[in-house]
Amino acid sequence: MRSDILKKRIETLPHRALLMSSGLKKSDFDPDRPFIGIANSYNTIIPGHVHLNELTAEIKRGVRDAGGVPLEWGVPGVCDGIAMFVEMRLSLPSREHVAENIEIMVLSHSLDGWVGVTNCDKITPGMLMAAARLDLPAIILTGGPMKANIVEGKKHHPIEGFKIVGQVKAGTMSEEGAKALLPLMACGAGACVGLYTANTMAVVTEVLGMSLTGCATTPAVDPLKRKQAYETGKRIVELVRNDTKPRHIMTGQAFENAIRVDMCMGGSTNAVLHIPAIAKEAGLDIDIEVFDKISGETPHLCAIIPSGEHEMADIHRAGGVPAVLNRLKDKIKDSPTVTGLSIRNIANQGNTLDADVIRPFGNPYHSEGGIAVLKGNIANSAVIKQTAVEKEMLAHSGPAKVFFTENELLDAIEKKTIREGDVVVLPFQGPAGAPGMPEMLTPTDAIKGAGYKKVALITDGRFSGATTGPCVGHVEMEAYNGGPIGAIRDGDIIEIDIPKRKLNVRLSDEEIKKRLKEVRPPYRELAPLLASYRERFKGINCYGKK
Repeated sequence: MRSDILKKRIETLPHRALLMSSGLKKSDFDPDRPFIGIANSYNTIIPGHVHLNELTAEIKRGVRDAGGVPLEWGVPGVCDGIAMFVEMRLSLPSREHVAENIEIMVLSHSLDGWVGVTNCDKITPGMLMAAARLDLPAIILTGGPMKANIVEGKKHHPIEGFKIVGQVKAGTMSEEGAKALLPLMACGAGACVGLYTANTMAVVTEVLGMSLTGCATTPAVDPLKRKQAYETGKRIVELVRNDTKPRHIMTGQAFENAIRVDMCMGGSTNAVLHIPAIAKEAGLDIDIEVFDKISGETPHLCAIIPSGEHEMADIHRAGGVPAVLNRLKDKIKDSPTVTGLSIRNIANQGNTLDADVIRPFGNPYHSEGGIAVLKGNIANSAVIKQTAVEKEMLAHSGPAKVFFTENELLDAIEKKTIREGDVVVLPFQGPAGAPGMPEMLTPTDAIKGAGYKKVALITDGRFSGATTGPCVGHVEMEAYNGGPIGAIRDGDIIEIDIPKRKLNVRLSDEEIKKRLKEVRPPYRELAPLLASYRERFKGINCYGKK
């Protein structure tokens, strides 16, 4: 074991004294007792993380009962919902920070394996990146979704507040009326109720084979979640003793399965950023075209908030991820999991308990999956959640209204200078331009909340998993790196055609080149971390490619 260097050698006698000063006993240095790290992202800020200390206590108990020695440390987490519109630019960079945190702690302390305790948007992919990078035995426990408040038959949850902002800005709701709804939107512990990025990545984690079966959809407050935590603690000790490593589990087939399930369920567009980043750490290259290909051959079987009325607790009640896998079992490629069962075994054991929540192939919500990749003279590639777009907006053309900040757009909504048919353009929001590629939920939900039915939005930034409607993100190349989106001006006609996968502006190549020579990026005040992030993404796209 890696920890033997701390346990056996005379040169590490003082190391053992330091560990005993932290509470370890001499018996903990038994060579048969693996050192198990627990990367706990508990904090009292994020609702998805406020209960993780309780789950970590169960993990520790499981580790001890299996003969291991649990060693815990803290991992930071950004709540995208709280950071959004205020200071959102640090969220995506925090993904790398989480991966580096775990790399530092695991390697510095000679741990034999580790457990990632996580729940939210960048923390979960950061932990998966660390697992693939280190390739030491690891397992992930995702903390589970919150449950919506149901009042008079209507589901209420925190993310509906973003739509309410649009209603206030449009003058269709008073500030007093909006504030009166606040108590209804507070739901308690767990990742936000729908298939937003946090729960999307929990599903991806389970399908990749890196968490226990059922972990992704079990609500945070369900007693089963504590049992899963205990079993996770026991399982990591077995993974260490069997020397089962993440790259053995996170295979090319596993990533393809994860994309397929994500397309079937209609997950967040942020998966298109995170899955390739995780795969890269495992030595695999996943191109954005893979998402479009798999989406085109995979029906959309689940209508989950924000693309439908069901919440994640409904998916759990209907059979969870195993039930979805069972629907897709003829397309699922076999791959091992941390459970000891293969993903095909899990798929075969899955059972759908509600055929409206998880529909059969013959009765999908949509014939294609969640993501479409668009191309044209604006973009080498751009991403849209097509299953969240109304039929009449699948193809749309209209005049551009260009804004460089979210505040400018909100002011325009308030002043009613945006008209039905317009295409809102938000350039300079990418990894280098913003920098940090912030999410655009505030403007997208403000547009929806204001009552617009035929307003589209394109940006080189990204979207929250809560975004719905004709919102095109990840436009590459981004404006800061010379992408054509930076050449668009008010009044230019934008053409969006999702079925044909097209995104164009009615300008000649010569006019675009001429305008790009005149473009000057807007000034952004940068913290040191953001300045270094901008340097990292100069000349490359949001997927790290030229």
